[in-house]
Amino acid sequence: MNIIDSKKIWLSSPHMGGSEQKYVQEAFDTNWVAPLGPNVNGLESDIESYLQEGVHAAALSSGTAALHLGLQMLGVSYGDEVLCQSMTFAASANPIVYLGASPVFVDSEKDTWNMCPEQLEIAIKDRIAKGKKPKAIVAVHLYGMPYKVEEIHAIATEYEIPILEDSAESLGSSYQGIKCGTFGDIAILSFNGNKIITTSGGGALLSKKQAYKDKAIFLSTQARDNAPHYEHSEIGYNYRMSNIAAGIGRGQMEVLDDHVQKRRSNYEFYKENLEEFSGISFLDEPKGVYSNRWLSCIETSSYEMREEIRASLANENIESRPLWKPMHQQPVFAKCDTFLNGVSDDLFDRGLCLPSGSNLEKEDLVRIASIIKNVVR
Repeated sequence: MNIIDSKKIWLSSPHMGGSEQKYVQEAFDTNWVAPLGPNVNGLESDIESYLQEGVHAAALSSGTAALHLGLQMLGVSYGDEVLCQSMTFAASANPIVYLGASPVFVDSEKDTWNMCPEQLEIAIKDRIAKGKKPKAIVAVHLYGMPYKVEEIHAIATEYEIPILEDSAESLGSSYQGIKCGTFGDIAILSFNGNKIITTSGGGALLSKKQAYKDKAIFLSTQARDNAPHYEHSEIGYNYRMSNIAAGIGRGQMEVLDDHVQKRRSNYEFYKENLEEFSGISFLDEPKGVYSNRWLSCIETSSYEMREEIRASLANENIESRPLWKPMHQQPVFAKCDTFLNGVSDDLFDRGLCLPSGSNLEKEDLVRIASIIKNVVR
């Protein structure tokens, strides 16, 4: 088949539910075309109602902005160190550097592909012994799979280090029946165009402390003090979500659970059709864990097989992508301290993200699986 004639299948494209335009039109009709307004307040309320657990939400311009503000509010500043999951997207680590602090990368474990509790404790003891107690821990729910919440938080509590829970990929996931985004001292969400729901671009900062929400809103609107003129006693940022983007988000929240179910269905299709082949394996949910399966991922038997599958899909106009390249392998972080066990290096060599959008059709899934079968056979 000629690639030009093949239908493009994206890794994870936006999927509208139908009500988004209603909320956006209301913003235009009422002239709330600004980084405040009824949709912003409404989206925050929708998120809080969905997550429960007494969480407060501040709608921001991106998940990265939420990470930046979250770390700042946890006291991270110039010269500090922050422990960060190595296998993640760069946005988990970049805000550490924004604040003049240094990331220290911690490897993954095989059960969830997330931060390894053993390596985390080794890292904490090492830094404390060197007089550099970490200021915070950035723990990620990778691809929607919750990290080992009990183990990670027990260690953080023992050493009195706050956790910033990176839930950018895990809206709709849960651990022991409790939604992700509610476990950290501060947590963040992303509504980027490839996420489970989108606001075109956007994110949110979450916390059970109302004071953190209030502070995030203050800092994200240029830290303007309460005065009739423009008075500033702190450095602020232009990080607040617009009322129009929030309108898209309100419509998306109405179909969030449907999107989760469709993505989980994609994963089940891949597993049922591909797990019989010895060169392919899947990451199952540990007991008590519910993943939104934001991206369906496979482990192949070798780097060569992964690349052959990826290239074969690309030749048919189908987007797939290797798992996140660990941060300790990134040139920009080459000088950072690391605590490794080889898990993330191996996963990066052999792992592949398959198309996972909630708008995939059955014929798309069949086409993808057929190409993969032809390779592994």
